[in-house]
Formats: sequence, structure tokens, C-alpha cells
Amino acid sequence: MLYVVPTPVGNMEDMTFRAIRVLKEVDLILAEDTRTSGVLMSHYDIHTPLLSHHKFNEHEATAGVIQRLKSGENIALISDAGTPAISDPGFFLVRECRREGIEVQTLPGATAFVPALVTSGLPNEKFCFEGFLPQKKGRHTRLEGLKNEPRTMIFYESPNRLLKTLEQFAEVFGKTREVSVAREISKLHEEHVKGTLEEVAQHFREVDPRGEIVIVVGGMSQDEEVGEGTETSTDNKHTKKHINNSPDPMEMIMGKGKSKNKYK
Repeated sequence: MLYVVPTPVGNMEDMTFRAIRVLKEVDLILAEDTRTSGVLMSHYDIHTPLLSHHKFNEHEATAGVIQRLKSGENIALISDAGTPAISDPGFFLVRECRREGIEVQTLPGATAFVPALVTSGLPNEKFCFEGFLPQKKGRHTRLEGLKNEPRTMIFYESPNRLLKTLEQFAEVFGKTREVSVAREISKLHEEHVKGTLEEVAQHFREVDPRGEIVIVVGGMSQDEEVGEGTETSTDNKHTKKHINNSPDPMEMIMGKGKSKNKYK
């Protein structure tokens, strides 16, 4: 059997009891980065062998994994942080397992976009998850396709591209569209900055963003007019910022301030 096991996106205590048990009992753990996962294994006294399985080798490595699963081994798949196959390697292996009739169990657990969505205060009865946008080719086309999307939209972004992305969103969706930018989910310096796209973009012109980023953008409202990008006050004094300084500064898997596009 293949177990898809979520790992913490920040605080080590976000690991579930079941996840720890599964990782101790399986024959092999497929890890996106064995060095990063080694920190987690050490913390929970897990001694199961690790094998590197990432986006650069998953197509070549999958056949061997399938054979081991068919021979009766139980294998767990983890990523550096969060749930595998959500903006990270895993989809290809899971698909091949299903095609080969191999049972797959995905454990519930940590993922960054759910707390970002819930904390945003934006409508969440319906939403669409977009993950990382294309950096160049197809980016504008993708955004134009979302221009009239009525559901709340969720994006992942790196800190060095955040401001540019917010400015692009303002051009396509309109400067007054509501947005919430979540930073460092589940970590000591977790932060949520809320306001219009114009206000939040101005905030990050003045404050350099750090850490992993989740952007939650409100969908197009029914009464939103065609001229939705018209000028409004650029005063960002109404931008709301919530900072959660957790009293428990647990050691973080990725290390404070390190960004490798690991949210999922």
C-alpha cells in the first residue's frame, strides 16, 4: 500500500499521531528532500529508511516504487512540508498506483491554503485553488481566464514575486478587489495582511515580505461593475494586519525565513 502522509508546514506539533505511527511502520519513506525530512524523522524518533523522490526523478523512479509495492512492501510518500501532490511531487506516483490497482491511502493533515482561506474571512463555501501561477508563458492568459471568477481564489507565491503578483492582480481584477495575504502559516511569525489589492500592495511596498506566501483573493461580486479598476483612495491606513506571535517557537522544518515554494 502507498500512504500519502502530510507533514507540518511550520510547527512540528502539527504532525498527527497517525502520521507518526504510519511513518514508523512502513518499509520505506519516499522524501522530497531526505535532509529536510531527516529533521522531522529525528524529532519523532522515526528510523524508517528514506529514499529521495522529487520532481526531477519521480518519472524514472516510479517504476521501481511500483514494483516494490507489488511485492508487498508498504511505502509512505512525504514532501518537505504539507500534503504531497498539492503543488509538489506525488500526483504522478499516485496516478500510476491507481492504474496498477495498488491501494492508496491519503492521511488528513497539514496544508497551508486551508488555514489561509478560513482566516481570510472571504467566502469559503465555494473556492478555487490555483496554486503557483506560471512565471512567464501563460501567466497573463491564466489571469484573464480568472477575471470573472465568482469564487474565492487561492494562490501560492514566493516572497520575491509577491508585490509584482499583487500589482498584476490589481490590473486584472481591479484595485478594490478584496485580498488576504497569509505569511508563515503555523510558524512563530505568522501574519495575515488584509484589505483591497491596492492597499495590500502598498503595504508590501513598504514592508519586505518573507517566508512562504498564500494569497486569497475574493471572487467577482454580482454588483461589481465593468469599470472595476477605477481609482480609489490609496491611503492604506485601513489595511488590516493580524500577527500571531505563538508562544511556542517550535523548531521549524524549513527554518525561519527560508522560502522554497513549499506550501501546499
